[in-house]
Amino acid sequence: MTPAPNTQNANLKRVLFVVSAADHWTLKDGARHPSGYWGEELATPHKIFSGAGWEITLATPGGKAPTLDRLSMNWTAGSFSKRHEIADYLLSIKPQLDHPRSLDTVNPDDYDLVFYPGGHGPMEDLAYDEVSGALLTRRLESGRPLALLCHAPAASLAAKNLDGSWPFRGYRMTGLSNTEERLNTFGWKAKWFLEDRLREEGADYVKGAIPLLPFVVVDRNLYTGQNPASSEQLAKRLVADLG
Repeated sequence: MTPAPNTQNANLKRVLFVVSAADHWTLKDGARHPSGYWGEELATPHKIFSGAGWEITLATPGGKAPTLDRLSMNWTAGSFSKRHEIADYLLSIKPQLDHPRSLDTVNPDDYDLVFYPGGHGPMEDLAYDEVSGALLTRRLESGRPLALLCHAPAASLAAKNLDGSWPFRGYRMTGLSNTEERLNTFGWKAKWFLEDRLREEGADYVKGAIPLLPFVVVDRNLYTGQNPASSEQLAKRLVADLG
């Protein structure tokens, strides 16, 4: 089990990674496309935060070990050396990945940062998860840093204020664009596109001028990154702002 946060060192930064427990993404034709978390989106920020000396806790719905999306390890995800580096890093944190905490046992107030990596997994589970939704609502209201990467803003769709309104309404934010989603051959079969849903709910959605390049948006305590390529830039911005 991942240990509870160390409360003895007040100067230590603590990060909660909330990771999808889904191992597939259900398409509009009913097909279950194998999925999970995107390797770069978990490994790169985790490595940067660890390098800054931060303490990291992983949590998933039900404490289920998350599934790596194998597509995030193929040639479309970058050079061989880059993918090899990501794979090696994920292997180095395998004990943590294999034994995450259950999301319903963590208190977001214990952490300096709450971070959601993406992959299509969040569109399958976290977008509908009431525990995650309540955590996001509470975190956004707290004014303390919250970061959502690529498809992870889908998790925000489960957040609700007491009056039923969407807490993220009016926030400037990004996430994987419709154009980028359609670059996946199976993406055309999606039940819904993230960009569309964020706009429909009332987000001030913005995206980079060129697809697949790093693009990070900060509005108040909300940090969002558009795509996997934004992983490093987003993590480094968080280290700079929190450090």
